[in-house]
Amino acid sequence: MPELPEVEVVRRGLARWVRGRSITGVDVIDPRSIRRHALGTEDFIGNLEHATVLDVVRRGKFLWMPLAVTGTDDAPGDLTEPPATAHLPKVALMAHLGMSGQLLMQDPAVPDEKHLKVRIKLSPAEDMPEQLRFVDQRIFGGLFVTSLIPTSDGGPGGLGETPLPEIAEEAAHIARDPLDPYFSFDLFYRKIKNRRTGIKRALLDQSVISGIGNIYADEALWSARLHYARATDTMRRADAGRLVDAVRDVMQAALAAGGTSFDSLYVNVNGDSGYFARSLNAYGRAGELCVRCEGLGLHTVMKREQFMNRSSYTCPVCQPRPRNGRW
Repeated sequence: MPELPEVEVVRRGLARWVRGRSITGVDVIDPRSIRRHALGTEDFIGNLEHATVLDVVRRGKFLWMPLAVTGTDDAPGDLTEPPATAHLPKVALMAHLGMSGQLLMQDPAVPDEKHLKVRIKLSPAEDMPEQLRFVDQRIFGGLFVTSLIPTSDGGPGGLGETPLPEIAEEAAHIARDPLDPYFSFDLFYRKIKNRRTGIKRALLDQSVISGIGNIYADEALWSARLHYARATDTMRRADAGRLVDAVRDVMQAALAAGGTSFDSLYVNVNGDSGYFARSLNAYGRAGELCVRCEGLGLHTVMKREQFMNRSSYTCPVCQPRPRNGRW
């Protein structure tokens, strides 16, 4: 499942290619990939055709494109400034990548991909591909049109090029992510102190902090020298601050590397894989030496343990299990 860095790589690529362009046509090749659009294929196409893509926004792992009908007051002329409140977009195209969903920018001359599900045709623009294609091998992801609602805190709905105080309805329940300028450390710390659970469970809880999955949780915990079973109500403010800093550092490094790809299923909008997997210090390294301990002359072997029907990777020296760790 793509995590925040992978989705952010896709968001940045889409923002470059589709922002400000109108949708001239839509082909739904496999209706299963728009199954979340309850009103069906014709309504899905009708909402998209002749609309303008105002922006590409991400909160956590959620990605959406606010839409405006071309030629109406909903379509601001200057996309570098947020529109007046009365003219905020009302709907957005939501993209859920699932396990294998890909959003690819292609020219019409490029043959259709084997698992092409939806083709969105865009208005011509100089030196830009004219089609946005949704490709999904396993069909766990999909596209649908959703409503935009005001944010609960009055801030931007997520990270985008033009900050708007609107959020896709399906993303309204999740917390801000650590790369969001409006992320509140104080709120995060209150949330973890007010519950008794393991810190990794808290990191994976999208209502506490969004965008973090199994890979980056393990990497951040290793970097912060914290065991995944550390009870949240025992976390000192300095511990929590060190962890959030580690999450940010790991995700920024992953962004610089284009994300983490273990196979061909995750790619950016140009079809390229990320290479952060080469830089992982914890995830997937069971049986290998801890790189931090090795630098100190120690030969500590990384451990793999079962965790919530998945795995956790830790160093027994750098991340000793707490005596009260039960998660």
